[in-house]
Amino acid sequence: MKKIPHFLIGSMLAALSSTAWSEVIESTSLAGFGEAKYAPDFRHFDYVNPDAPKYGKMTYARVGTYDNFNRFASRGVSAAGSLEMYDTLMYSPSDEVDTYYPLIAQRVRYSDDYTWMEVDINPDARFHDGTPITAHDVAFSFDKFMKEGVPQYRVYYKEIKSVTAKSDLVVHIEMEVPNREKLFSFAQSSRVLPKHFWQDKNFSEPLSAPPIGSGPYLVSDFKPGQSVTYVRDENYWAQNLPVNVGRHNFEQIQYDYYRDETVMLEAFKAGEFDFRMETSAKFWANSYTGANFDSGYIVKQEIPNERPEPTQAFVFNTKTEVFADPKVREALTYAMDFEWMNDNMFYGQYNRTRSFFQNTEYEAKGLPTDDEKNILTPLKNQIPERVWTAEYHPPVTDGSGRIRSQMRTSFALLKEAGWELKNKVMTNTKTGKPLAFELLIYSPTTERIAIPLQKNLKRLGIDMKIRSVDTTQYIKRLRDRDFDMVSSSYSANAYPSPNLLIVWNSNYIDSTYNTAGVSDPVVDKLTEEIAKNQQHPDKLLPLGRALDRVLQWNFYIIPQWYVGKYRVAMWDKFERPTIIPKYDLAVDTWWISEDKAQKLPEKRR
Repeated sequence: MKKIPHFLIGSMLAALSSTAWSEVIESTSLAGFGEAKYAPDFRHFDYVNPDAPKYGKMTYARVGTYDNFNRFASRGVSAAGSLEMYDTLMYSPSDEVDTYYPLIAQRVRYSDDYTWMEVDINPDARFHDGTPITAHDVAFSFDKFMKEGVPQYRVYYKEIKSVTAKSDLVVHIEMEVPNREKLFSFAQSSRVLPKHFWQDKNFSEPLSAPPIGSGPYLVSDFKPGQSVTYVRDENYWAQNLPVNVGRHNFEQIQYDYYRDETVMLEAFKAGEFDFRMETSAKFWANSYTGANFDSGYIVKQEIPNERPEPTQAFVFNTKTEVFADPKVREALTYAMDFEWMNDNMFYGQYNRTRSFFQNTEYEAKGLPTDDEKNILTPLKNQIPERVWTAEYHPPVTDGSGRIRSQMRTSFALLKEAGWELKNKVMTNTKTGKPLAFELLIYSPTTERIAIPLQKNLKRLGIDMKIRSVDTTQYIKRLRDRDFDMVSSSYSANAYPSPNLLIVWNSNYIDSTYNTAGVSDPVVDKLTEEIAKNQQHPDKLLPLGRALDRVLQWNFYIIPQWYVGKYRVAMWDKFERPTIIPKYDLAVDTWWISEDKAQKLPEKRR
């Protein structure tokens, strides 16, 4: 990376008077957090095998169905893998956080006050039909996303004033408000669409046939709602770029759809698909048996990981009347007996989730530090008192299944919130309404983990109905915020990034990412400060922990659990690099051994 004094490129800055006193940084990488790991002349990532053979077919499975190929449509369910049909300007590897390297882009220039950035397009870049990828496609894509894309995109990139083509191969991004993270993330997150394909189509509508893409795979066959098959594009222009060396090693990738997890698992054991990452402790403990395991055709492995853990939980919709009161939400957390569930349902495989930064240094532990207090003190009157006085932990039981102590605590909290037990029904003292709500699910495995909670709530006089719908209806109701509670998860946070705005800030309340419907001035303030301080790791540490504490003590969720390892089963034909990247299993770096495959039944070779 080198800094170029602005007077050496006066012609460039003449049109940018607002940055007349800034410097221009020119680079082949963007580091959103810390320094870039790989030098400008790197040949491949450390966690790949650059000599991996390109061979064979990988078949995955998905639950549910799909009805279109437009990953960005405002309605419908898109086909698995449809997002990967489009490349981005830059690529972020699995062993770094928010660091980006050239893909469609060749190099970048930006002002050190982050008011603008220019991206040089690789002149070799092509769409699948051979049409060159140009700066005009990038500008068109931004405009299409802003006008017809999902609301999250428009809100997230509202600081971008314009994306224009200075020439066929130079894109200029101008910021309305300087913002380093938004400027950099645009290069990695925004997919580049072919203007000649999309200009006459409504981007918000589903697409019944595959579009023209630019990624390493293209659709070779599909059966609507049942399967979709991708074939490796032998003419893929970027296959030898450093970001792609050692990746995309399967000649074909297929996704088959099944109606539920149980049917899907039995299909795997029978040889209908190749690879499965297990999320159910019961299945992992009891169901991976049979002739194909005994013969060694299927192997089962637990692979440790160091990654930050997602926050899996029953999520309250705080916009509903029943869950508007944090005392009610807290009361319901006492009805989940994790210790009993872990012993009797999960075979002791899980740890209890307690943080939105689980397995990172940003997890709030102990009492607030002085730096955290300095952040939180101006907001003290708007923060739960226990943020200052206690370390948050979910309720703990003895695992016996008897939770009388927890029930007493729950009854007391509900009484404070204006509820009382009448004829074994928890009733609101003012309205006379019973405390009842619906848990919206789409998977039978979710119903299994919800039933113990449902039974304990019944003992409290609370009626939790479990409503199972198909994936299409589930997604629609989630988008419409037509639910009381869902079993969901928040993405893992390696560090406090501006993406937390989408998840928690009230400006994103219409986004389905803000599942809990949080609208809290303290949360708004903390997430905005996090976004402003991305260049100051010393400030992000107390900000992240402070946010974690505030979220914990507002009881937006009933925390569930995490496993801390990858549980994978596969037909024994794969090889993988010796290095596993910190943030992902990176199956896209695996390859099929022809020798191993030939020893398997013909269907799985």
